[in-house]
Amino acid sequence: MELTTEIKEYIDRSVLCWLATVSVQNEPNVSPKEIFNYYGTDKIIVANIASPQTVKNITQNENVCLSFIDILVQKGFQVKGKAKIISKSSADFPEMESILLKMTGGRFPFASITAITIDRVKPIVAPRYVFYPETTEMEQIENAKKEYGF
Repeated sequence: MELTTEIKEYIDRSVLCWLATVSVQNEPNVSPKEIFNYYGTDKIIVANIASPQTVKNITQNENVCLSFIDILVQKGFQVKGKAKIISKSSADFPEMESILLKMTGGRFPFASITAITIDRVKPIVAPRYVFYPETTEMEQIENAKKEYGF
């Protein structure tokens, strides 16, 4: 599945994503990730900064779920797909690394990257949009700013 322009825009607007993995014992693990971006037409890449459990789980089970939202608009996407750990010795690592290094400014070292090939995507929307369909994004932003004290 290809990443649409809308999905890419939400990735650009999202501060964090949450990556869910599962161990071989079927124990779920959800970990926030700050350094992530899209790569090519069908991948999302995540820097493995302090993620030993995430890396271990993906090595044993490639199925993952990643979610991200624009916290003010309160819309985003849930992505399901297959993950692969990209090590420094991989041919793709330098290009992926350069994308992620632009985000970190070199402040956070990472030895590997999680590359997620997307199988399915579904939108995430705040309940207000569902229960009150006349809600505009500007209204939602104002409500979120009040709620979060911005």
